[in-house]
Amino acid sequence: MVNTVKIYKPLLRATMKLAGVRPQKIEVEPGTVMNIWAPTRSKKNANNGKKPAIVFLHGFVGDGILTWQFQVLALARDYAVYVPDLLFFGGSSTGDGHRTVGFQAECLARGLANLGVQQCTVVGFSYGAMVAFRLAELQPELVESVVATCSVPVLTESLSRECLERLGFPTWSELLLPDSASALKKLLEICSFHFPRLPKCVFKHALEVLFDCRKERAELLEALVIPDKDFAFPQYSQKVHLVMGENDRIFPAEVAKSVKENLGNSATLVCIEKAGHMVALERPFVYNKCLKKILASIYKAGHTK
Repeated sequence: MVNTVKIYKPLLRATMKLAGVRPQKIEVEPGTVMNIWAPTRSKKNANNGKKPAIVFLHGFVGDGILTWQFQVLALARDYAVYVPDLLFFGGSSTGDGHRTVGFQAECLARGLANLGVQQCTVVGFSYGAMVAFRLAELQPELVESVVATCSVPVLTESLSRECLERLGFPTWSELLLPDSASALKKLLEICSFHFPRLPKCVFKHALEVLFDCRKERAELLEALVIPDKDFAFPQYSQKVHLVMGENDRIFPAEVAKSVKENLGNSATLVCIEKAGHMVALERPFVYNKCLKKILASIYKAGHTK
C-alpha cells in the first residue's frame, strides 16, 4: 500500500514554495546542519522597511513545516516567515553529543544569523516553545517577543512527574516516541480535544515517516527535564504571550495560569476553547486569528524594538 504521509509531504513542500518559503541547509558549525524554511526573497512593507521576522519552532512530533503549515499560509504575505527543523527533526542533524535545549537554541541563533535575521518574534509549540524561551534568554537582542503555545519555560522534575502520572506514562519517551500504530493513535488522542476517526493504516504510515532518529530524540527528552534544585523561574526582558488549548491534557489550564503568574505583567494568556495540546493544528483558524492579533500588538505601525 502506498504511504499516504509520504505522498502528502512533497505536496506540502510544493505548497510552501508557492507561499514564498523554501528550505535552506545551513552548516551552523562543523558537523551540524540546520534546515530552515525561509522567505524566497526580501519584500518591503508599506513603511519601506523589511517585513517583521516570525520564527516558528515545532514540537516533538513532526517537523517544522508539517506542524506550522496553516500558519505559514496565513502569515507569509505580511511577515518574513522562518520555519526551522530543530536538530534530529526533518532535515537538521548534528554529530555533536549535546542534547540540551540550550544547544538547540545556540544552533538556531547561528542559523538565523546566517540568514540575516537580526530581530524576530519566536512562536514556539510545546518543546519548540521551550527552545524559544531559552533563545530569548541567550539572545535578548535577537528575540523581540515570545509566543509560547501549550508549553512552559522549563520542564522541572516535579512538573514532569506530575504530568506523566496524570497521563499514565512512566517516561516521556514512551509517550512521545510511539513504536506502534496504536501507541501513536493514543498519543494523538491525548494531544487533541477531539481526534477524528482515521483508518489504522494512516497511523502506520505516519509512524514510518515521522519518528526517525529515535535514539537521539530519546536523549533530547532525557536532557529536557531539569532538577528542581537547579531551577529558578527565568526573568525575560521580552513580552511573553501564552496561548493554550483549554482542554490541554499535557499542560492543563492551571499550569498555564501558574506560568502567567510567575511571568507577571510581562505576559498575556489566551485559552482557546475546544482545543487540546495540538491547538494550532486542531483549530487553525481560531489560532491564526489569535496569533495575528498578538503580532499586530507587537508590530504596531512603524514599531521597532
